[in-house]
Amino acid sequence: MKIGYARVSTTDQELNLQIDALNNAECEKIYEEKESGAKFDRPVFMEMIEFARAGDAIVVWRLDRLGRSLRHLIETVNELQSKKIDFISLSENIDTTTAAGTFIFHIFAAQAEFERNLIRERTMVGLEAARARGRVGGRKRTLTEKKAAMIALYVRSNPEDSILSVCKENGISRANYYRMVHPLVLELRGVSKGE
Repeated sequence: MKIGYARVSTTDQELNLQIDALNNAECEKIYEEKESGAKFDRPVFMEMIEFARAGDAIVVWRLDRLGRSLRHLIETVNELQSKKIDFISLSENIDTTTAAGTFIFHIFAAQAEFERNLIRERTMVGLEAARARGRVGGRKRTLTEKKAAMIALYVRSNPEDSILSVCKENGISRANYYRMVHPLVLELRGVSKGE
């Protein structure tokens, strides 16, 4: 069964051109959606994926109707293939029901993988160069050891204050409190960490 999927990004755009193309491609059922392609939680798209069965083919007018980015598109088609559902894009002549269509799609996937590896490689080189200059990546710490010690002293002398109020007052998260302040509080009280 051929299942058509027509999508536009905004409610004031029309689906007519896509629906005509899908009808000409002899789609037996057509799903229509007015939602951004960047969104992963498109309700009509999810409904269509639930409806499709092994041996069916999802048909779109153009590749960008299925997903905004190449990576998202490849992930979606790989998900379809894992369910033995084929994919056809009319404008680009990609048809995974044929060997040639599958080959073209794998070229797209290889290109996306190559781009990801290049980005990763450039990032690693950049981080290495920064480390060589003494710079460390990541967010600036909101809680220094000195500040943690001061907060621990405060908590020890004011045990009635809640942890939440101490965190709010000092602009730190509960995770930071338990990671850096709490061990110091236990130490000040003479309690070992294992107890």
